[in-house]
Amino acid sequence: MDRLCAGTSGYSYAEWVDAGVYPAGTHAADMLPAYAGMFKATELNYTWYQMPKARSLERMAAQVPEGFKFSVKLTRTMTHEVDKTGWIREVLMFRQGISPLENTGCLLCILVQLPPYFTRTPERRFYLAALLDELSGLPVAVEFRHPSWVHDKVFYEFERRAVTLVTVDGPGLPSLFPRLDIVTNRRLFYLRLHGRNSQGWRSGNMQKQFDYNYSETELKALAGTISNTLGPAADTGAVFFNNHVRGQAPNNCRRLIDILSAQS
Repeated sequence: MDRLCAGTSGYSYAEWVDAGVYPAGTHAADMLPAYAGMFKATELNYTWYQMPKARSLERMAAQVPEGFKFSVKLTRTMTHEVDKTGWIREVLMFRQGISPLENTGCLLCILVQLPPYFTRTPERRFYLAALLDELSGLPVAVEFRHPSWVHDKVFYEFERRAVTLVTVDGPGLPSLFPRLDIVTNRRLFYLRLHGRNSQGWRSGNMQKQFDYNYSETELKALAGTISNTLGPAADTGAVFFNNHVRGQAPNNCRRLIDILSAQS
């Protein structure tokens, strides 16, 4: 458990106050310190929507205890809305923005979340390789959403580059990248849990997609995978629940941590 960074995808949700995750009256500005009192790590989702600013991340790093880690999602201008002539400049801006987390030892990794339409074509393979080159020197985890990337050549290349393939737990739909419990980077495994709401996922409504509560049986099975398969293959582990809609993510995460603690 000491080598595991477990938490949720994002932490600033008003509905978590109503769900009892945060005390009544908790304001958005007070959520990060409250969250850091419960978990060792979080994913920063807002950096997907807007370029991170060094001053903002410096303030965030000052609000968490020593040892707390941030996984920072790469901004959409490098994954979903790529400017073919300006994306390298975007990478440089991103690297500058996250520098306070690097300097304070708070950076767990960069999460490169690729869209469902990012298929394995020669052009996109070239772009992903170039993007990873520009991110060289940073810890990087890549989450695919399209099944065309299930290929041994992809896994071998990730191993060569020491890039982490994200293990994606979600609905078992043929249009999605499947759950693969393999580790391509000895330094870090990364498990993202989106919930298994197949009907909600098909709806295209984000609130419905991630509205899911993992059962006790499912959490015990996940704990077994972490303890027996993913954990032994990497020095450090990252586990993030993204089923945030009604506060299920923090509740599921706490229960998973309890199960893992009981096994150790």
